[in-house]
Amino acid sequence: MPQIKYLLSTALLISPIAPALAQQEAQHSTSPDISGVQQQRGTADDFHNDDAIVVTAPYVKKLDILAGTSVLSGDKLTEDLRGQIGDSLTSLPGISSTSFAPGASRPVLRGFQGPRVKVLTDGIGSLDASNTSVDHAVTIDPLTAQRIEVLRGPAVLLFGGDAIGGAVNVIDKRIPRDVPDEAFHLDAVGGYGSAANDWSIGGSLDVPLTDSFVFHVNGSYRNTGDVNIAGFVLAPELRGEVLAAAAEETEEGHLDEAAELTETANRRGSVPNTASRTVNAATGLAYIGDGGNIGFSVGYYDTDYGIPTRPGTEHAHTEGGAEEEGHEEEGPVTIGLKQYRADLRAGVNMGGFFESLNLRAGYSDYEHTEYEGDEVGTVFQVEGIEARAELVQSNRNGWRGVVGTQLLARDFNAIGAEAFVPKNSVESWALFTVQEIDLGNFEVEAAARYDNTNISANAVNFDRSFDSFTGALGFAYAPEQSGFKIGVNLSRSERAPSAEELLSDGPHIATQAYETGNPDFSTEKSWGGELYARWDANDIQLSATVFANLFNDYIFEAETGVEEGGLPIFQYFQQDATYYGVEASASFTLAHAGGFDFVTDGVADYIHANIKDGGGPVPRIPPLRLLGGIEAQSDAVDLRAELEWSDSQNRVAAFETSTDSFTMVNASAAWRPLGKNGGVTLLASANNIFDVNARRHASFTKDYVPLSGRDIRVSAKFSF
Repeated sequence: MPQIKYLLSTALLISPIAPALAQQEAQHSTSPDISGVQQQRGTADDFHNDDAIVVTAPYVKKLDILAGTSVLSGDKLTEDLRGQIGDSLTSLPGISSTSFAPGASRPVLRGFQGPRVKVLTDGIGSLDASNTSVDHAVTIDPLTAQRIEVLRGPAVLLFGGDAIGGAVNVIDKRIPRDVPDEAFHLDAVGGYGSAANDWSIGGSLDVPLTDSFVFHVNGSYRNTGDVNIAGFVLAPELRGEVLAAAAEETEEGHLDEAAELTETANRRGSVPNTASRTVNAATGLAYIGDGGNIGFSVGYYDTDYGIPTRPGTEHAHTEGGAEEEGHEEEGPVTIGLKQYRADLRAGVNMGGFFESLNLRAGYSDYEHTEYEGDEVGTVFQVEGIEARAELVQSNRNGWRGVVGTQLLARDFNAIGAEAFVPKNSVESWALFTVQEIDLGNFEVEAAARYDNTNISANAVNFDRSFDSFTGALGFAYAPEQSGFKIGVNLSRSERAPSAEELLSDGPHIATQAYETGNPDFSTEKSWGGELYARWDANDIQLSATVFANLFNDYIFEAETGVEEGGLPIFQYFQQDATYYGVEASASFTLAHAGGFDFVTDGVADYIHANIKDGGGPVPRIPPLRLLGGIEAQSDAVDLRAELEWSDSQNRVAAFETSTDSFTMVNASAAWRPLGKNGGVTLLASANNIFDVNARRHASFTKDYVPLSGRDIRVSAKFSF
């Protein structure tokens, strides 16, 4: 269990809320929003809200220091829904995906992944094991998301000093934000995708109990088969290696082994062992009054998914890496995962120098089992609690801000012969502030954060503490009523190494690799800068950001070219590195005719990352990507066609393979039979229309898990 001091600290954070709510309710008849809670007496379609206002940190007026904020909501969110959060966001600028398997995929922001990207649910971490390894699923179901906000830039340190790449915040309604003015409010979405025989359904129900209390329940179900692909499963280089191994086995007279390898090399049409099943349910209760709000929820997440096999590792777990005589071959690797979670959100108006006090807390009991056929391989257990409290400053002649604290305690345990990380505990606490000054045409923003992190593992006699300091400063110029803004952000970031980077040492059956860390790593430090420009006129929206990060003691995982027990060794290293890149997006309204707006839009992103002192390219960096489309929009019908081009990636690390370029063509249509505000939307889309074989370079498994082939999807969204 997390240590008692953290539970007591959370209790102390919570204790002022309830009495303050009662007092403030008597003193206030109206109040501003608290923690993004819309204190209104009605609600429209808030299952997938089209409102593009960032609600992750509403206490900062404009949040320009975030520089690269993207929102996915409404029909676009419904259209892009996939089983994992990473695969649902790839249409946004600067975002790729780990795409390890259809059942496990995390977002890649600006080329960063793992612990450098925070995945949050309503501002609190997912409290699972997804940041410990790419094969671990994120326990957030996009199917029940109201909106997804992607935050890039230095002020993401609000949510963690280690979030150098950015944060993805999934907003759902398990703790209600408003009270419906009808007897109940129902949101539902369901769909089918042909590429993986993907059936999904999700729903959300809000029932007002009084003028101030609202009850919520939601659930979702998704079932998919093995994903269909275009062409061969194996990438050309890997397929050539497998065919060469088959020829060698034939020469040595091992005809059964040769036939098996040949079959593997020639496999096409679908990726074996990529099916998945996910069930998610939650319920919540909230009080929303003039003086503040308080609510809680409990949830359950359950998923089972397959792990595709890396060719050449099928018998790697037997003695010496060879199959023993009489040894029965183990079956495919699958993961069975369960999480029980409880959450609390509260806020109270204060008046005076501080406008409000906000609290957010979450507790998780998580377990997943990696099976080899029907046999239990390794069991991963995570129990954790995270809490944050924020004092929001009142606006004083253009000066606003927030000061806060954050606590995290996590116990991790891996049980089994192939537990590659020892049992360990992570405890951290932080202080942070963000300040904003509005000087008319000029804006100044500053942020600072201090983190103390302790990582201990008694089994290996390890106990270390890390102090991390992070700061950011931003300047912006925005002439009034011009729609134009230009700004610069500077940051200094520092993060403690993760337990996995420090303590890994053993075979990991799901990634089919032998992973090794280094307990002597120091904190990772970086200097960052961004220059951005935006123009938002009636028919034109333009945005561009150029960014760079200079790292001291950058931590990364790379293949060594050495094997242990038949598995390739992937080792964590620490060395200086540089990142730089660009993100751009544009939207133009070309014409208005026949009740339609004809719009064209585009996204471009590029990242260049290098290890200093001859270390070569950073592994798994996405290549140049361009995405553009044309759309006809009306109140009742939207029609869209788009093209996505991804360049080849030949800047690769040692023992990393190149990735070919690909071009995919997609099309979609949305129909609102009852009009724009009628609450019913029917969608159809055709993705990868020409059935091309495509692979994401950021994926650990890209050489044997390509992206899905032609995928015809239909879905329906209802809100009443």
